[in-house]
Amino acid sequence: MQLVTSMWKRPRATFIGTAPVLACRPSYLSPLAWLGLQAVALWPHGAWMARRVQDGSDEPLGLSALALLLMLLVARSHTLRIAPHTGWLAASALLTLTANAALLAAPPLLCALVGALALAAALMAWLPARAPRAPLAGLVVLALPLISSLQYYGGYPLRVLTAQFSAWILQFAGIAAERTGTSMLVRGQLVIVDAPCSGVQMVWMAYFCACAVAALTALRDGDFLKRLPAIGALVLVGNVLRNSLLVALESRPQGLDADIHQAIGLAVLAVVCTAVAVTMKGARHDDLA
Repeated sequence: MQLVTSMWKRPRATFIGTAPVLACRPSYLSPLAWLGLQAVALWPHGAWMARRVQDGSDEPLGLSALALLLMLLVARSHTLRIAPHTGWLAASALLTLTANAALLAAPPLLCALVGALALAAALMAWLPARAPRAPLAGLVVLALPLISSLQYYGGYPLRVLTAQFSAWILQFAGIAAERTGTSMLVRGQLVIVDAPCSGVQMVWMAYFCACAVAALTALRDGDFLKRLPAIGALVLVGNVLRNSLLVALESRPQGLDADIHQAIGLAVLAVVCTAVAVTMKGARHDDLA
């Protein structure tokens, strides 16, 4: 007896000789098609995400995570399981029902987060047993329009933290600096640490780079999770150094040209993302490479 398998059909047995062949019922949908149906079941959340990006309520950074996730799925479609893992599939169904039912009472972002977890669980169900899962789940969550909400709930404490560390650095460098709330008094000039200086965008970019590098190099989940705390530390250090440098230059009598201000910010962001990529780079999974 010989077992015949393919991506599109369930396993069937073929017999050498005169014995009759009993073919199993074929599965006409590929794993990608099943995942597409899962996404359709979550359409209210997709529609809300599209509206939020189009009306300017949030930045469209999540589209980058979504595009990378789709590219990885298509490129590795040949590695997906023939039959899904029933445990993950059941969790996906339960989360889908929860996400859609929660629309009656919960905020749309919270419902969309549950919906993203439902989609991630569905993806887990089709991945090979040894395939890394955490980076792909991270990309699913990062595809949500999160920036403005993160800025609203986490922006203020991040600005206070950044201003305080920057004041200490400037004092160490011999520059008169003092923090008051989210503002700094530097060389007698009041400098406001505004929302862009909170580092929320840098946080998103750093974790996107971490998930992208880990997914592209098939970094094992254990190694990925162990390295995540270092990403937060890299972002904090990078944002504090960026803010300290910009405040020191802006507080001079001649101030700082806006283009140079922008260039310094982008340069520090590039350095942080490079450090994140180096931190996350790991050995490739032989069966997924």
